[in-house]
Amino acid sequence: MLIRYSTWCLLWILMLLNIVTPLVSGGPIERRNYWSNVDDNYMWKEFAVFERDDSPLVQPAKVNHTLPPKYMSPEELEKLTLEQFKKLKLNYTEVISEIDEDLAEGDMRRGRHLPRLVDKALRLFNLKQVVTEVETSVMSKVSCTACKAGVGLLQHYIRGGKTTKDIEQIVYKFCVSLQIQTPRVCEGFTELFGAEVVYVLKRVQIGPDEICSFVVGDGCEEVYNPTHDWNVVFPPVPKPAPKPAPSPKELVSTFKVLHLSDTHFDPYYHEGSNANCKEPLCCRLTNGPAPDVQSAAGRWGDYRKCDTPKRTIDHMLQHITNTHPDIDYIIWTGDLPPHDVWNQTREENLMILKETVAQMVKTFPGIPIFPALGNHEAAPVNSFPPPFVQNDFSIKWLYDELDNQWRKWLPTSVSRTVRRGAFYSVLVRPGFRIISLNMNYCNNKNWWLLLNSTDPAKELQWFIYELQSAEFSGEKVHVIGHIPPGYSDCARIWSRNYYTIINRYEGVITAQFFGHTHFDEFEVFYDMDDMGRAISIAYVGPSVTPYYDLNPGYRIYYVDGDHEKSTRMVLDHETWIMNLREANLYDYPIWYKEYSARHAYLMQSLSPADWDNYINKLAENITMFDLYFKYYWKNSPVRPSCDSECRKRMLCDMRSGRSHDRKYLCQELESRIDANTKGTGWRAWLYNSLALSRWF
Repeated sequence: MLIRYSTWCLLWILMLLNIVTPLVSGGPIERRNYWSNVDDNYMWKEFAVFERDDSPLVQPAKVNHTLPPKYMSPEELEKLTLEQFKKLKLNYTEVISEIDEDLAEGDMRRGRHLPRLVDKALRLFNLKQVVTEVETSVMSKVSCTACKAGVGLLQHYIRGGKTTKDIEQIVYKFCVSLQIQTPRVCEGFTELFGAEVVYVLKRVQIGPDEICSFVVGDGCEEVYNPTHDWNVVFPPVPKPAPKPAPSPKELVSTFKVLHLSDTHFDPYYHEGSNANCKEPLCCRLTNGPAPDVQSAAGRWGDYRKCDTPKRTIDHMLQHITNTHPDIDYIIWTGDLPPHDVWNQTREENLMILKETVAQMVKTFPGIPIFPALGNHEAAPVNSFPPPFVQNDFSIKWLYDELDNQWRKWLPTSVSRTVRRGAFYSVLVRPGFRIISLNMNYCNNKNWWLLLNSTDPAKELQWFIYELQSAEFSGEKVHVIGHIPPGYSDCARIWSRNYYTIINRYEGVITAQFFGHTHFDEFEVFYDMDDMGRAISIAYVGPSVTPYYDLNPGYRIYYVDGDHEKSTRMVLDHETWIMNLREANLYDYPIWYKEYSARHAYLMQSLSPADWDNYINKLAENITMFDLYFKYYWKNSPVRPSCDSECRKRMLCDMRSGRSHDRKYLCQELESRIDANTKGTGWRAWLYNSLALSRWF
């Protein structure tokens, strides 16, 4: 979306008349007074009419929270014995450019198993690897090949005039014949996703190369597509000169903040059922009884592809209320339903939303909760049409109910943006604001973005408006969301625009908080003009669900609180976990503090510069990295080992606040690790040849 040059000139003149003098004098500018004077036809006027309630939602802290101890002696660092190397499953196939025209359509209609097609597919694809990569977002060239073949096949049938029902039947037979999933999962997927995928593909004018470059990301070569090349527009207000943040004083007021993410509550979890099934989600009666003791679902959860039973969530929440009665507010970053993504309905997902909100209200009465929307709340999963889609596929059913449920904590002033795009801005305390973003508009698994990825719901442009208003008002901002902007699931163009926004408002945004990956990690953002200067930190909180190979966990943050020179920075954080193996063995779950960041990582503070320095240490010190790797997996006893290539990939994740740009962000770091690693040999060369977007 473009703005006329004359409008910029008018905005610039008004800015000079109304802003320069107050800024020079050092006083913040009240946001309404400024924006009400901007008389133009662009989005500022549109955003300014949104009703706002600037009453602080959090009362002053009841206590001055005691931060965790600061240092850990070198003698206390655990020496980990790494497990055996995870074997790489390599596939040396070339990209399929088109599907054979001699597909046996008649055989499909008669329900045969297509032996010729099966034989060819099994020769060309490592389908087991593709399924694993789709489930874990670890995309490689193998997935790119499969994507191009699948998209090419679908477009071939759409151009041939096949109906949606015909295409769903063909895809179902394809899924069953190639044993991609069980028949019931294949049926569920085609019924849930078929209509919307066909709807989108009928309306796009791009081919498999462009589509798969957008959906898969690093696993495919970047293909330029002008429909996915757009930039947000900033007001003509000069960026204030960056100032080093003062070191927060430890004896001043603090906030104690609970971060919950990715609960994935499974109402149908059943103890003793088969936890080793061949579907995306196990541990249910529908998976049948366990064939042996080792395959039985545990009482409190399971390390395999199983989500969280109700008793575990209840136990965790009771533990939190007993252990942390002094919580000031909660950030809740989404993903409430389980991973039965082939078998979900709107009604069931709304039921889980309502039940979980009711449980949070009951457990934490009077404590403000600031939620963000996950990608699993939609049915089907990842399906978030932009506001211009107003037919049967409209997302209005979810956003309207979110507004109803979130209103238990949020003011009525946020209803307009929540119902429009599931994002909002609220004042937590005077001078301190939380902005919750709907990160599903960056989700490259959201096929609706293929129609138009240009700032869906005008969310990023609204984000700029809120940040500019906060800058005028002298406010500090925390950003919360679900999908981390540097993660491979975030579309390249959206992530690049977001990175630019963080750069412009580095003086306003003091922390970011996300979930989605289920791991305990972080992303550092850097000055785009000086990549050696870290400017922002995004914390990725651990998941409550053990899905999969993980212990359940949650996070506690200590935030600089109410005082004259408050930075609103995170002073420290703790991760608390439950050892799932011991809980199931003794039927006695124990939640304990796994670590605190400054103590475990020997950090003076948690500033972006300190996190950048920590990454550099991890690149040089394998013992320190092993400790980080242990905490990354929440001390899971079934975590894999991590060789030098895995180590490079993880360190690059920490440097990558911008998705699908690893070569630019991580080249120097990876070279340093290579220089300090002996005997990488052919294994490293083969690993690099895959160009994986992420490796655990």
